[in-house]
Amino acid sequence: MLPAISLAHPATLIAAVFTPWIAMGILLLIGFFASYLTALSWADLTFVLPATGLGNVVVALLSRFWLHEAISLQRWAGIVLITVGVGFVAQGPSLTERPAVEPPVTTDAEQQAIEEQVR
Repeated sequence: MLPAISLAHPATLIAAVFTPWIAMGILLLIGFFASYLTALSWADLTFVLPATGLGNVVVALLSRFWLHEAISLQRWAGIVLITVGVGFVAQGPSLTERPAVEPPVTTDAEQQAIEEQVR
């Protein structure tokens, strides 16, 4: 067990970072940020933010019904406020282009057969 963590004892701070649960949390956070930045490089914020904004609702519902935690009215109000804000952002203009459906590639022989059928 680690002693109380404070700035007066920097060695305990460093030791706390390398405890398994904290280290796993840091790795998961790095993974989240990497995937978030990748998603933002592919699409606009108006596409990415709604997916991540729903995380607040999912975490609250899981903590309430799976972990049986009490969630205050203020916290629910904050979740609703964040969700409404995400909705406003999602309704904004989007510069992300949806990929056009390209026709299938045909060979010269197939193209000639199609042209003969048309005649």
